[in-house]
Formats: sequence, structure tokens, C-alpha cells
Amino acid sequence: MDTATTTLIALCLLALICAGGLVLPAWWVLRRRRRLQRQAFPASWRKILRRRVPLLRRLPADLQLQLKKHMQVFIAEKAFIGCAGLQVTEEMRVVVAAQACLLLLNRPAGYFPKLRQILLYPGAFAVERTQDDGSGVLQEQRRVLLGESWSQGQVILSWQDCLDGAAVADDGSNVVIHEFAHQLDQEDGHANGAPQRRQHPQRWSQVFRAAFARLRREAHVGEPGLLNHYGAQDPAEFFAVVSEVFFEQPVQLAQDYPELYRELGAYYRVDPAGW
Repeated sequence: MDTATTTLIALCLLALICAGGLVLPAWWVLRRRRRLQRQAFPASWRKILRRRVPLLRRLPADLQLQLKKHMQVFIAEKAFIGCAGLQVTEEMRVVVAAQACLLLLNRPAGYFPKLRQILLYPGAFAVERTQDDGSGVLQEQRRVLLGESWSQGQVILSWQDCLDGAAVADDGSNVVIHEFAHQLDQEDGHANGAPQRRQHPQRWSQVFRAAFARLRREAHVGEPGLLNHYGAQDPAEFFAVVSEVFFEQPVQLAQDYPELYRELGAYYRVDPAGW
């Protein structure tokens, strides 16, 4: 066997090893997730859901079962970290996971692949930001937030607002749904209101652009409407706001924004108005 042939065989073997290194972890993750989903759903979690997340009662039985399986994987894979002295409890994990996993129903469950940590504060938290005032001068600004989603792998939430958002299931305000919609939007980079795997991108763009412009006009003149004016800031916030309303006030959204509702239904692959 000459040197060239030996080198070629060695390179082929190396390529196979490298390929195996890429495939085996994905296979192992899938196997572990299936094992988690086969486990019995804890009775203590059921009690928490009944007490804290009334929205889930509306779900058809098959979606409730699917949601519980997603929760088992989510809670096993994501780290929950308490901030400002907060001690993370089982209830906190369950309440956050239940609302976040609504966004995974009937969809390829990537389980928010970039997300590594959920940071929980007792209540609203303050962040410092350096912003350009428009004239090139950088200014320090302090903002109080209920939640925030980072593309670097963290979601930050106010626990009190997680509870409040879950407790009232039909007011169109849910900080967990809002921030995890941002996570979906950030899977392909910075949030821009155009998440991956949406069907018919051109139609999505047309429908969302028209609905966003309508909300901006309402916000400009102070006209109240179904959608929170907070969504008029930019397309990323608009997507997060309409996701909240899609799951919590679906009938009203379908009536006021029928084309927008259809696009969201095609993306999320559920029809909350029919629950």
C-alpha cells in the first residue's frame, strides 16, 4: 500500500470519526429526552398547574399531555437561578415551564436551543443601559423591567409577574410567553419579528408589516386597542406582544386581526380560538 493510499484511508477514517462525533451527541440527546418523556408526570406538578396556570384547562387532552412531556424535558435541561436572594422552588420551575412550553406545541421541539439559564428575580428588576441620545452622546439609562430575553442564552424574569401573568389567563398579558417568543425570534440571530421556520415568509412579512403599522398609528394618537402599545416599539416587540394575545385572547385577535391570527396559527401550529 503506497503512501498516498494510506493517507487517503486515514483521512476517510478521520472524517468518519468527526461525523460520528457530530451525530452521536444529537442521538444521545434525543434518547435522553424520550426517556424523560416516558416518566410519570409528578403528582406535585399537577397540583401546581391546577392552582397556578388556569390557561392549561382550556387545552384539549392531547395538547395537555404533549405540554407535560415538553415540561419534563425543559425542566431537566434548563438551569433556574434565583437572583436578589430568591430561592428557586419546584413551583417556580413548573409555572415558568408550563407557560414557556405552550410555544412548543405541535412544533419541532428544539426546546429553545440557545437558552441555558432562566434567572428569576422576586419582582421587577432594574438594568443599566448605555444608549446614544441621537446626537452621538452616550448616556446611562436605568430601566425597570419585568422580563428580558438575551440571545447569549439567558431569559430573566420577575417571579411575581410570572405568577400574575399565569393567574389571569385572558388579559393578553403574559411575561413568560413574551420573553420566550423573543427566544424563538432570536434563534437565527437578533430578534427582528421574523422567527425561523415560519411558512410563506413573504406573506408573513406583508401581514405583519400592515398590522405593525396599524398599531403604530394607534399608539401615535393614543387610541386604545386590543394590542398593547408596547409592541409599537419595533417588529421584535410586536411579535412578542401579539404572541401573548394569540394564546390568551385568541378569539378577539382572530376578530380584530384575522390575517395576523392565521399567520400566527400557522407558525405556532395551534388554534387557541378553538380551545
